[in-house]
Amino acid sequence: MITDKEISERLYEAYYMKGYSFVMTLAKNKTLSEEITQEAFFRAVTTEKTFRGECEAFTWLCAIAKNLFYDEMRKRSRQSKEDAAELCDTGNDPAAAAADSDASFRIHLVLHELDEPYKEVFELRCFGELSFKQIGTIFKKTESWARVTYHRAKLKIQERMDAK
Repeated sequence: MITDKEISERLYEAYYMKGYSFVMTLAKNKTLSEEITQEAFFRAVTTEKTFRGECEAFTWLCAIAKNLFYDEMRKRSRQSKEDAAELCDTGNDPAAAAADSDASFRIHLVLHELDEPYKEVFELRCFGELSFKQIGTIFKKTESWARVTYHRAKLKIQERMDAK
């Protein structure tokens, strides 16, 4: 009789690389892909009773991995919105603003070197305090375009600040 552990090991051996490759096409990040692939196998093994056999096991595993990837992206999006609020918000405390003046100056140095439209979108959002809808209207683009452009600008700024 084949045990659940043996079934799990066979599933892992048969589909790990294919599953990892699938997740890598979504995440384009080795570490994140490994984490999601591992979690997908864990969930597949621990919730195998939900597998109805209506599709291939690999298809089911990819569906789990895809859902985990989207969950992670939503989580990161929420976190980046919170980070953006912190990055844009100097607060009402003058002492905190003074302490952040060095960081603010570094942000402005990096921002000065940033390409368009990232530079202008970031400035309109943080300094002009415009909504994404308003920024999209200015550029004759969608609100989603403004959100994505702002997010990319913020990532570029963070990467360049980390490099300095």
